[in-house]
Amino acid sequence: MHRVDDPLPMSANRNYQYVRRQTSMGSSTNEQSSSRENALMNLTTTNFSNSYDWKSQIKRPLPDTRYKTEDVTATKGNEFEDYFLKRELLMGIFEKGFEKPSPIQEESIPIALTGSDILARAKNGTGKTAAFCIPVIEKTDPDKNYIQALILVPTRELAFQTSQVCKELSKYLNVEVMVTTGGTSLKDDIMRLYQPVHILVGTPGRVLDLANKGVCKLTGCSMLVMDEADKLLSPESLPSIIQVMSYLPESRQVLLFSATFPVTVKSFKDKYLQKPYIINLMDELTLKGITQYYAFVEERQKVHCLNTLFSKLQINQSIIFCNSVNRVELLAKKITELGYSCFYIHAKMVQSHRNKVFHDFRNGACRNLVCSDVFTRGIDIQAVNVVINFDFPKNSETYLHRVGRSGRFGHLGLAVNLITYEDRVNFYNIERELGTEIKPIPADIDRAIYCQ
Repeated sequence: MHRVDDPLPMSANRNYQYVRRQTSMGSSTNEQSSSRENALMNLTTTNFSNSYDWKSQIKRPLPDTRYKTEDVTATKGNEFEDYFLKRELLMGIFEKGFEKPSPIQEESIPIALTGSDILARAKNGTGKTAAFCIPVIEKTDPDKNYIQALILVPTRELAFQTSQVCKELSKYLNVEVMVTTGGTSLKDDIMRLYQPVHILVGTPGRVLDLANKGVCKLTGCSMLVMDEADKLLSPESLPSIIQVMSYLPESRQVLLFSATFPVTVKSFKDKYLQKPYIINLMDELTLKGITQYYAFVEERQKVHCLNTLFSKLQINQSIIFCNSVNRVELLAKKITELGYSCFYIHAKMVQSHRNKVFHDFRNGACRNLVCSDVFTRGIDIQAVNVVINFDFPKNSETYLHRVGRSGRFGHLGLAVNLITYEDRVNFYNIERELGTEIKPIPADIDRAIYCQ
């Protein structure tokens, strides 16, 4: 990991919680139990006789006054209270900073609560995680000490992030959430499963391994959620998914969420979902708040061009994508030599190192992150306002997920693509397939389009 001290402005230093695999299972459980007991104690001492009393006890974060686009504001005007959720869950929702349901949440939450299967398609960064976490938590019975919901995601970082959202939303409920992924201690996971677990979040390979060993018992698991379903149902992952599903009861509820749904998802839906409710909020593929530019350069000019962007742009935090692990490390070294703070992350790093980079970047310890496509799926870092494709992606799906790392939850963002002569065909195809226009980069970029 490379960095040069370059502290972020206070506005960028978000108070994010680090989702970390605990090496000592005993201390982890004790700390979680103590935290939950404190939350529940505070809850029981609150006077709920008046419906406004409980709201007055909520420690809401400061309201987000930044500009938001129609991707999250074009709602029906519903409130979270309209869904008759448990009061303890509502407290977790409001303390998380959620004010009103986004469009995907308005569509998904009431349908999921009825027990119907769902196939939901919505843009990156519009609230999909809460759209399934809220009904999962609402339908979980803390008095039943077995796994009641399984949430599958394609990457380790997304698993940690999703489990943390579940824990924060359920902080006033006695719900046990566990995360399990490859690259972490299998023994620790086995020991943890001998204690109560209500919601299991994980990657398919590790969950299947634990199920095959007989320690992850899914016979009582009535809900299966697949986030980034297009990736999970790709040819390389589909066999593991089908094997995991064989451990679930026939009467399970299946929720599929993604921004893109290729043919593989349709065939899976036809075979495994029971009369699913279809949600499609994709009138266009790219987020409304992201301005896209390209700079036509030679390969040897890329680092110089990147240096110019760093000096001209008002970067809160940026994510810079490369097409290979080797190029990630080389570029991170170059950026550090230029005098800018820089971390890097890729799939071949040791998991503990990946966790630390992910945590530190989320907490605003560094301004720039160079990464491979391991970081394109679902990662939600609100402070990121600039994405740079140092290497242009090969297909429209990867491009869509990369640029979706900025402009989260209706905020503004900027995507800059460095295009070489060899990229021209991919560039044309991606514009055509996404129905979007990537404009040539102007000499001066108005900060209002990505900094409000």
